Amino acid sequence: MELLNRIEMALTDALGPLGPLAAVGILGILLIAVTLPAMLKKRDEPFDRIKAQRTSTPAQAPATQALRRSSGSKKLDRFANLLEPKTAEELSASRLKLMRAGYRSKGAVRAFHAAQFAFGIGFLVIGVLYALIVSAAEPLSMQQMVSYTLLPGAIGYYLPIYWVKRREQERHDQIVAGFPDALDMMLVCVEAGQSLDQSILRVARESAAGYPALSEEFEIVSQEVKAGKERVAVLKDMAERVGIPDVASFVTTLIQSATFGTSIAEALRVYSSEMRDKRVMRAEEKANTLPTKLTLGTMMLTVPPLMLILIGPSVYGIATQLGGQ
Repeated sequence: MELLNRIEMALTDALGPLGPLAAVGILGILLIAVTLPAMLKKRDEPFDRIKAQRTSTPAQAPATQALRRSSGSKKLDRFANLLEPKTAEELSASRLKLMRAGYRSKGAVRAFHAAQFAFGIGFLVIGVLYALIVSAAEPLSMQQMVSYTLLPGAIGYYLPIYWVKRREQERHDQIVAGFPDALDMMLVCVEAGQSLDQSILRVARESAAGYPALSEEFEIVSQEVKAGKERVAVLKDMAERVGIPDVASFVTTLIQSATFGTSIAEALRVYSSEMRDKRVMRAEEKANTLPTKLTLGTMMLTVPPLMLILIGPSVYGIATQLGGQ
């Protein structure tokens, strides 16, 4: 703290009230000016290419090549290291997280990291401008200046993460809420004589209005099966893509039914009954937590008026007697 105060006093004496902020801006500009030319003009060494080819596994090569596909400008492609994960594991984890949030495009990972970068820099610039406006009216300490500049940048950086988590939770709740109804509808379709693929497509169309996230997942399953992909692989991909235990259990039930040759309608009937029981249990659980949640609000809204009604007249009488004496 003493060192920061000394630096602040020295910069203020040398450059005026805006000296610390000007020094931070000049330092940032110098760092950017030094880093960008080196990044843009950097060339891959031949030995580094040979080493990367020897050490990279065949499973990682397609992911990294797809990750680093040229977008038409070699200079812009050099920024891919800043806007995308470095390894195939991080790339697959980020892609899965975005898919669960509903973002399925090929450039979703790059767009997400680009949004983090853009929002972080944008909010940082806004914080610097705000600090300049406030410091023009009154001098700011070093702690206030740092908080005014760095805090908005951190908020802007974590804003896309918060948005993706919120979208993922909304889709999760929507799929959990609509899955029992979808199973009942699928059971009706199968018992009416339709195949499993036709019933999945019918459920996807009928549930589009009430549960669009669940409808989208079933639509993807139907389209992949039509494209010629194996049904078992498609169902496993759906379970991994959704990340919900109920859907994973449903996929396991269908796979086991197809493997052992049992009736799909019977399996759906048993599992849909379990899903209805689970939905009732979730509703009862939420209902049981309501009294606990309402306790604090009830105390805050009822106890103060009750105390005022009970103690108010006595306090008024005592105050009147003391004033008369």
